[in-house]
Amino acid sequence: LRRRLIRRGLDGLIREIALDHANGLLGKTVIHPTHVAAVLAFWGTSFLLVLTPGADWAYMINAGLRRRSVAAAVGGLLVGYVALTVLVAAGVAALVARSPQVLTALTLVGATYLVGLGVSAWRSASTSEPVGLPAADVAVALAVPTPRSGWWRQAATGAGTSGLNPKALLLFLALLPQFTDASTGWPVAVQITLLGLVHVVSCALVYTSVGLGARTLLADRPGLARVVTRASAVAMIAIGLGLLARQLLG
Repeated sequence: LRRRLIRRGLDGLIREIALDHANGLLGKTVIHPTHVAAVLAFWGTSFLLVLTPGADWAYMINAGLRRRSVAAAVGGLLVGYVALTVLVAAGVAALVARSPQVLTALTLVGATYLVGLGVSAWRSASTSEPVGLPAADVAVALAVPTPRSGWWRQAATGAGTSGLNPKALLLFLALLPQFTDASTGWPVAVQITLLGLVHVVSCALVYTSVGLGARTLLADRPGLARVVTRASAVAMIAIGLGLLARQLLG
């Protein structure tokens, strides 16, 4: 009888310890309403930022005037933002921001890249109008040079547009950590990664709409397509030159 009581006591003690341990783990990792509110607040901020026209918009408008799907261009932009998210989560972005030499090099590369894209878009819009093509094909031909623009080329260009943008890196570095909470039990790196993926989803929705909207509205209007292409080219050149001026003069 004594042995049975001892065994029952040990079994009960083991069960209590196991339950306490499980409850402790759940208490650390449970998603509280405040955590959901933080994610929603970040999503609202992220969505507003994505809705602000910039280099990504200019690139998507330019890409939307092609005959091919905008999936490659959007996918490239998303890859760039995923890479920035990984850099911030790994702490690499903070090291880059603290190193003036590295940040200067990144700014120069990114700004030069944007200026190059803008110049290329402007030249493509300035080409002579093809003869014997329907209006939709004329708009497409004027938008960008298509022979060299394969799927991977478009994706790589999109990744460079977002991933090499120093403003995007600094924005991620300043924004993502503000919506993390070390007391939740989730590693901060995991929280940053999840928030970055939320931003990527916002980018996918907005930039797909921008590209498809540009193609739908401008495909049958070659003159307007040329004007919009030049405007997007000027926007990319202006953003790139602005980054260069701020870095060299500031």
